[in-house]
Amino acid sequence: MNKYILGSDGMMCGMCEMHVEDTLRKAISIKKVKASHIKNKVEIITEENLTLEDFKKIMDPTGYRITSFEVNEAIKKLFGWK
Repeated sequence: MNKYILGSDGMMCGMCEMHVEDTLRKAISIKKVKASHIKNKVEIITEENLTLEDFKKIMDPTGYRITSFEVNEAIKKLFGWK
């Protein structure tokens, strides 16, 4: 399981967060996604192996820009993912 942390630019409100989350859910198989306009980041947990270019292809049409990209191993804990 992979945890991707994307830095983002362009989200201004909760509706922007939902738009980003819905776009990602439609494009890839996701276990969990959480976008934050306050922290300017999107956290995605998925079994798929994706690259920065894969995420750019998904996000560029929405108008939100990816500013950073990080990949970690996602670990299932008792009360959620870490």
